[in-house]
Amino acid sequence: MAVGWKLVYDGKTPPPGAAVAPDERLSWGRTVGLGAQHVVAMFGATFVFPLVMGLNPQLAIMMSGVATIVFLLIVQGKVPSYLGTSASFVGGVAAIRAQGGDSADVTGAILVSGAVLAVIGLLIHFLGSGVLHKVLPPVVTGAVVMLIGFNLAPVVANIYWPQDQWVALITMTAVILMAVGLRGFLGRIAIFLGLIIGYLLSWLFDGIFGKITAYNAGTGKVDTHDRLSFAGVKAADWVGFPPHSDLAKGITGWHAPSFSVTFSLLVLPAVIALIAENTGHVKAVAEMTNRDLDPVMGRAIAADGIGTVIASAVGGSPTTTYAENIGVMAATRVYSTAAYYVAAVVAILFGLCPKFGAIVSATPGGVLGGITVVLYGMIGLLGAKIWKENAVDFANPVNLVPVAAGIIIAIGNTSLKISDNFSLSGIALGTIVTLVAYHVSRAIAPPELREEGALMAVGRPGVHGGPGATVERGAGSHRA
Repeated sequence: MAVGWKLVYDGKTPPPGAAVAPDERLSWGRTVGLGAQHVVAMFGATFVFPLVMGLNPQLAIMMSGVATIVFLLIVQGKVPSYLGTSASFVGGVAAIRAQGGDSADVTGAILVSGAVLAVIGLLIHFLGSGVLHKVLPPVVTGAVVMLIGFNLAPVVANIYWPQDQWVALITMTAVILMAVGLRGFLGRIAIFLGLIIGYLLSWLFDGIFGKITAYNAGTGKVDTHDRLSFAGVKAADWVGFPPHSDLAKGITGWHAPSFSVTFSLLVLPAVIALIAENTGHVKAVAEMTNRDLDPVMGRAIAADGIGTVIASAVGGSPTTTYAENIGVMAATRVYSTAAYYVAAVVAILFGLCPKFGAIVSATPGGVLGGITVVLYGMIGLLGAKIWKENAVDFANPVNLVPVAAGIIIAIGNTSLKISDNFSLSGIALGTIVTLVAYHVSRAIAPPELREEGALMAVGRPGVHGGPGATVERGAGSHRA
């Protein structure tokens, strides 16, 4: 059932080794507590990525709750998941803004990608996952995920880091140390903790050293300004909807999307990353719950696409299933979807608090510099993770040559001018080269170079819903 749960263990904490299934629950008090843990797990990344995409974080949190409820209803409660903001669109969004696009252009392009993802999910549901595995083998999927992450390096270097290099450096160091040094749940929210540390550090530096003279993302110029300003926080109400976008005043909030073929192509490669993320997520949940979830794989991918369409239709951020919440389930062995409904409702309530949105929007640029240098690199290396865990053989030129070309095109932001009004560049061009060149190379290669490898990167969760690794060969499968 999509809604409705069986009370187990008299509502109390399960005994050691026992688990709570997706269609079961504990007492509502314990369920609310578990839902709060899921909110904390998804919280940091869900509002950091809207910030770096120039979208409204308050609206993103609210719509993530709405999208999560829609997702759970579509999968009929069989895949416990939270839909937070996707990192896979950040590179494409940066490219749109570099070409003069505004937030409406951004959300319009994201909506198109969400619709494409939903259609692909429906095709997978009716045709089976074999088609997906053939079109997007792990060598291609890994390459696309990698080029999306590494294409963002200039964004860190040219926009965020210069705003306050010392705060950025200290924040980055704190994130690294906490991600490695902290155990369990705290280690999983190192990004969120790093953001809090950077926020407090900026406030202390303003008090100790005074204003900073550096690049100001708000004005686009070098000027003297506070690292952290609470003016917007003081002016914000405690209760209310996210603001309406007002470009004249520099306010980004809810708005109607606008559509452009050129801008849509810039973010469309993110669909490949989302397919990999969702596939990995479903496989990981299947292993944890000891259930066969392959029949709902297409439904889950389509549900994520629909969630992205709904969120972006009002100016919100793209969504994806979150691996951070898999960590909460692994630690608690409570897979109840009731906890996810609670988390979704809490997120919607946060979205109705403008004061919260103002606090998030006040995050200093130097803090984002320290966080994004880690996040963007992690996105890129998830591509390498897909290759490693699926034993991609780069001694085979069919794998090596097309991928090499596509990644360099994307990282170098190489462009191909097709007409006076249309060109392909960066992530879009790199993805097309990788995908088309791989299949052409495979078609013309001698038989010994066409040997099938792993079919799809799925299994253990990565970062922000990133794929893990079950290697599938033929009808059987085993852990890499």
